[in-house]
Amino acid sequence: EQEQEHEKHPAGSLPEGPLVEILSRVPYKSLCRFKCVSKPWLALCSDPDIRKRSPKTMQCCGGLVLCKYWESRYVEEFEYNLVVCNPATKKWAELPPNPIQLQDEDEEEVEEYLCFDPAVPSRFVVLTHTWDFTEVAIYSSDTGRWTTVETGWTDEAPVGLPVFLNGTLHLMTTEYSIVTVDTEGKVWGQIDIPGNMRDSSDYPFIGQSQGRLYAWSINDNIDVCQLSVWALEDYGGAKWALKYTVNISELFGRNCCKYVEPLAIHPDCDLIFLADRRGKAISYDMDSKKVHVIGTYQTFNGAVPYVPCFAEWPSDGH
Repeated sequence: EQEQEHEKHPAGSLPEGPLVEILSRVPYKSLCRFKCVSKPWLALCSDPDIRKRSPKTMQCCGGLVLCKYWESRYVEEFEYNLVVCNPATKKWAELPPNPIQLQDEDEEEVEEYLCFDPAVPSRFVVLTHTWDFTEVAIYSSDTGRWTTVETGWTDEAPVGLPVFLNGTLHLMTTEYSIVTVDTEGKVWGQIDIPGNMRDSSDYPFIGQSQGRLYAWSINDNIDVCQLSVWALEDYGGAKWALKYTVNISELFGRNCCKYVEPLAIHPDCDLIFLADRRGKAISYDMDSKKVHVIGTYQTFNGAVPYVPCFAEWPSDGH
């Protein structure tokens, strides 16, 4: 009878509320192992409140990872903290409160971007803004403080993953252009994308590879669903060169654009990563034309590219 009672109540007499609070602080890998104990533990460890408060990866840049976490499952969704960590060295730094962080869950969403160059490992920057993009807050590890800057942009809002290249943050916008800004928020610019990318059913994706800015999109307004990849040849003149095109049917075996999502481009070679929203992720070598299946998933909620960095951490890191 005691064993049956223990199976029904995995933590004995401990109330479920405090137990969920404890489990929400447990590393996710350990939590997954707990699920194997019994069916009640499986149900308990699958509680949405636990996953909701687990650290959430926002972005990777140069080997550092930007995460948000919640101190308690009882706080509101917008009451989170930002942390920059290096998984390779297990170092991390918690940021002070963001000056433009939301005060009400009904307000517009805040976007956060990490800027880090492994060649200058002593400094990283985090830039945040609300959806209207009229003001940005910039945190610098040099000072340990936030500053706010007016952007001068009112009609364009960033979408998709950012790209940090040559000391400049690049953001694709809703107006099919790329906004650029330096890490101090002083130098702003704009790069037009190739005209035919506007025919895509979704916004183009951008990335950096081999020191150059790339843009790619899937065009489904033609008879054949096609992936196009462009490279920025002339940064100052915004001159793009079409590098590769490939039919989606050659990659996934069927011509269905709406189920395919570009993920990232390899930083050191002409390799692009895509995901089938039905659960298959692939890499495509644009030189050899070879397709490699990375894995299949029951659900796929996106991914961020990550390259380890073993450089020395800033002095205030943990």
